[in-house]
Amino acid sequence: MMLSLRAAAIASVMAVVAPTSVMAQTTGTIPPPAPSSQPPSPQPTANQYSSNEIIDAGHRFFGSVSRGLAEVVEKAVSKWGLPNGYILGEEASGAFIGGLRYGDGTLYTRNAGAVRVFWEGPSFGFDFGADGARTLMLVYSLPQTGAIFNRFGGINGSAYLVGGFGMTALTGNNTVVVPIRSGIGLRLGANLGWLKFTDSRTWNPF
Repeated sequence: MMLSLRAAAIASVMAVVAPTSVMAQTTGTIPPPAPSSQPPSPQPTANQYSSNEIIDAGHRFFGSVSRGLAEVVEKAVSKWGLPNGYILGEEASGAFIGGLRYGDGTLYTRNAGAVRVFWEGPSFGFDFGADGARTLMLVYSLPQTGAIFNRFGGINGSAYLVGGFGMTALTGNNTVVVPIRSGIGLRLGANLGWLKFTDSRTWNPF
């Protein structure tokens, strides 16, 4: 008799506890997801290019060597914003203390189409070697395509090596040009110099 009463009491307690546990599980609040550590990508204006557009163009241009391109483009976008133009081209350079660089390519813009450009320039400093490279240049605050035909000087402290790509920055008349290079050869040391953009080929870097 006593065992039957104890069994009945235990069964009653279990019947009360079980629904309470289920209710606690089903009515509990779910914590909100942790905020993302990555800031949202800036949205392009009508005449700007998004970082995805630049990366896609670079992948097609650089081909199999473009693995680190996205990283270096995002680095440029985080520092200078979204470009309103970009240049795809090829160049060759060499140096022994002082060096020279020559290249040609096409400037792409949203509102003025494509323009053929050439560039040349000297470099000065502790710099040895030679290289040939495909080059992607991001162009910022370009008021019109004709404004690219100017001399652009290096910005101190703007050189980066990210994901196998070298990135520098040049400025002139409030326009910033950011060359991103991947190529063969070897260049050692830090150099100072400029690039001069022209509408026809010239061997005069000055």
